Amino acid sequence: MPSQYLHESWGIEKGFPGGAVSSFAQTPDGYLWIGTDKGLIRFDGLNFRKFDQATPSSSPIGAVRKLLADAQGNLWILLQNTKLLRYRDGVFDLIRGEAENGITAMGQKTGGAVLLSSLPMGTLTYTGERFVRVSPREEFSPSAGDATTPDDQSTRFSWSTSLAQHRVAIPNYAVTSVVDAGDGKIWLGAEQGGLFYLKDGRVSAVAKGLPRAKVNCLLPIQNSELWIGTSNGLLRWDGTELTRAGVPSPLLHLEVLSLIRDRDANIWVGTTRGLQRLNTHGVSALLRSTSADAAVTALFEDREGNIWIGSVRGIERLRDSAFVTYTVPDLKSQSIGPVYAGPDGQIWFAPIEGGLRRLKEGDLGTLRAAGLTQDIVYSIAGRGNDLWLGRQRGGLTHLHDSNGSFAAKTYTQADGLAQNSVSAVYESHDGTLWLGTLNSGVSELRNGHFKTYPTPSGLASNTVSSIVEGLDRTMWFGTPNGVSALSKTGWRSYSVRDGLPSQDVNSLLLDSTGALWIGTAEGLAFLSAGQVHAPKNVPDSLREQIYGMAEDRNGWLWVATANHVLQVKRSSLIEDVVGDNDVREYGIADGLGGTEGVKRHRSVVADTQGGIWFSTNRGLSMADPLRATVNSAPALVHVEAVLADGSPINLREPVQVSAAKQRTTFRYVGLSLGNSERVHYRYRLDGFDHGWNEAVTNREATYANLGAGSYRFRVMASNSDGLWNSSEAELAFEVEPTMWQTWWFRLSCVVFAGLLTLVLYRVRMHQVTRLLSIRFEERLAERTRIAHELHDTFLQGVLSVSMQLHVAVDQLPADSPSRPTLNRILQLSGQVVAEGRNMLRGLRSSIESAQDLKNSLSRIPEELGEEGVDFRVVVEGASLPLRPAIRDDVYSIGREALVNAFRHSGANNIDVHLQYATDHLRVLVQDDGGGIDPQVLHFGRDGHWGLSGMRERAERIGAKLRVLSRTGGGTEVDLRVPSDIAFEYSPSNSASSWFANIRWRRRNPSRPDNNYREG
Repeated sequence: MPSQYLHESWGIEKGFPGGAVSSFAQTPDGYLWIGTDKGLIRFDGLNFRKFDQATPSSSPIGAVRKLLADAQGNLWILLQNTKLLRYRDGVFDLIRGEAENGITAMGQKTGGAVLLSSLPMGTLTYTGERFVRVSPREEFSPSAGDATTPDDQSTRFSWSTSLAQHRVAIPNYAVTSVVDAGDGKIWLGAEQGGLFYLKDGRVSAVAKGLPRAKVNCLLPIQNSELWIGTSNGLLRWDGTELTRAGVPSPLLHLEVLSLIRDRDANIWVGTTRGLQRLNTHGVSALLRSTSADAAVTALFEDREGNIWIGSVRGIERLRDSAFVTYTVPDLKSQSIGPVYAGPDGQIWFAPIEGGLRRLKEGDLGTLRAAGLTQDIVYSIAGRGNDLWLGRQRGGLTHLHDSNGSFAAKTYTQADGLAQNSVSAVYESHDGTLWLGTLNSGVSELRNGHFKTYPTPSGLASNTVSSIVEGLDRTMWFGTPNGVSALSKTGWRSYSVRDGLPSQDVNSLLLDSTGALWIGTAEGLAFLSAGQVHAPKNVPDSLREQIYGMAEDRNGWLWVATANHVLQVKRSSLIEDVVGDNDVREYGIADGLGGTEGVKRHRSVVADTQGGIWFSTNRGLSMADPLRATVNSAPALVHVEAVLADGSPINLREPVQVSAAKQRTTFRYVGLSLGNSERVHYRYRLDGFDHGWNEAVTNREATYANLGAGSYRFRVMASNSDGLWNSSEAELAFEVEPTMWQTWWFRLSCVVFAGLLTLVLYRVRMHQVTRLLSIRFEERLAERTRIAHELHDTFLQGVLSVSMQLHVAVDQLPADSPSRPTLNRILQLSGQVVAEGRNMLRGLRSSIESAQDLKNSLSRIPEELGEEGVDFRVVVEGASLPLRPAIRDDVYSIGREALVNAFRHSGANNIDVHLQYATDHLRVLVQDDGGGIDPQVLHFGRDGHWGLSGMRERAERIGAKLRVLSRTGGGTEVDLRVPSDIAFEYSPSNSASSWFANIRWRRRNPSRPDNNYREG
């Protein structure tokens, strides 16, 4: 019978670095470690990496004697030179201490600690960064009933005494194997045939029946049983004595080099002649050879149940196969047609090229009765000892098995059969045979009589591909025009209009719940409660031609399509929520000879033992659903390397990628050693990707031209069975910014731009100020010229005229009728002179200096010729120079307020308060006169423009003017000018001066400021 294991090997031609394999180990991160006589190798399922040096010390590793992985994630490496290394996270540590030299054997203690045997110190462990003896003393004590020769006794005593005294041991008796049996005993196998155990601090020798041979390996079993592999065969310790009982004869004298026990209780024995498997069924030679390089030097079972075999040629792997495939040696084509699983365990199948074959207990046979070897069998049905065969040309043949002798009877058209080409045969519960033909409808054989149902009777098509019986005894027929049902009430057909994916129906299956599954040319559907349902959320493989279906005992459907062999969770199909773990696809790597189904009735069937049989284009395959259980060991994913433009980056330090690098590549691996080629990956780059990428098989991802910033690369993997790991590998990194992307560069640019703007603005403001100053000076000069001309010509002329008139009036008699007229002219000329002087005051600046506001306001009563009023000017704060552009307006507003107070208020007291504050200039004029009429205060007086002029001037310079008055209650005129508008600032406060000028310019875009200075 074919092996249930899939075999694969790796030698030098597939990348194995070479060397005789001495040991295997698997660390918790999922990597497989291989020790050879040429060094240490790590394997991820596809690629090998050799470690030549123990970094960071850079000392050579050399030949490896033994490997062991503990529960803490450490890899322990025992070298041939008896030194001990510990590896973790890329760092090798050389173990120092009293026993750092002379360690000859390594095993694992119960609880996970490493167990060592040292020549100078005996049996010990290494915990807490130091060596610790297993017991305070080790004393030799011969076993009870030890029957040895004096020479043997003295030899063993000498070896044990050296252990007890912890002196230099005899090299010939170095321990080659040490194991913890879990029952309180630690077993020790010696190089020269010694077998001992350590218990309660005493070493006991087990010598009875032990040949003088090297102990190569020890394997403890439950109930204190121990298997001993020696250079002269396999032995057992049954708990009380050493024996060969229970050891298969092929292993009695064959040198045993390695031993393991797998999770299924199989004992694997590596010998100099290949690999043997021992279980309750006996011993099997799985890898057997007589060549000198066939020795199996190391064995190991990984976390997924794969068996790894080491030899001088490389490494090999045996993996449980979901399928066992049978090939028929004498067939040109291995395409198989219909299959029938008999109740007695026999499997009947018909090759596509013709004939009928039988598989019984692994043996293939050919049935030659009734001319079957010359015909093609389209369909097989049966019950008990009876077989019914639908043939291509020979009609229907009945075979009856009588103690291995077959009697045959054939029915043809001459007997009433609708056609001699019978494509489908089905035996119903009452023994009635239903026969589908190629193009003549359905024939019913009941009690030796045929009845035919063609399309006129209600059948959808005369070509019938599949037949099945429902729980309610309804007969279902698959045809190229849909599904037809024959029940007690008559015929009914279902087509695309009723929900079928396609009219062309290839196969039918009635499941354990009574649902009818329909395999069509465009996918799968099922009929339940009279309704057809076609699942929508299914992979593309389930939209292909469905050639055959069967149900296993766990409720999963096994489906053969035109290109795939699938296992699908039935309940998920019914609910139309098929997920990644609900569909498993099988291929060549799972033991199949081919993945193409065949279009035959019942090309996929379940046997009485629960196996599922498939007819494929490359042989007959059987799936064991128990072995096909989804691998629960998820792939362990790691980010192995990051490359920037092909240059690797050190992952032990914070990862930073230079901005000059254009391509960032991440290399990752998902460790599922059973079938690494089928591991799929999803990845995403946080900060760049919006979601997970589609599942891929390639093991690297590349990103081009990443912008500066922080990123996190995340990757997850599915194992060979499609199970996605719940934890993902991630790597945070930064892409360094270019110089122009750095914060300091951007800040420098902002500062530079600001300074440049400031300089340009100040240059422009300086130019504008100079231009405005020139214009202001020209205007002031023009006003001064006009004032001089008015004073020197017009007013002087008017005064001369007035003086002449005075002379003339004085010469007239007092009763002259012209005298009143001339006096009126003199009065008018006086008014003209007064108004002219007022005009001159408006044209010429009233304040001689920027700090002369107090003096200028103090002179106003004198200019007005007003006497008898108590007038005073009070100054608060240090007097500050005013801007030339606003000081005349401030003075004019103050003068107008004083003129109104002196001329119109009738006040006895008039006060002026000048306040030089840090944030404003205040001019407050108060009187205790009669006040201003509210109507006049709000709307002014006809022909008078004093109040409105004051308001206009205040608004023009950006000041606030408030006039408060009530009839008989006096008047207050309050002017407030912001300090940044009112005052000039000294060069020491250039920044404030500059901002003050900006604010003033915004409020007075057309007014000159000929005293603006750069700070």
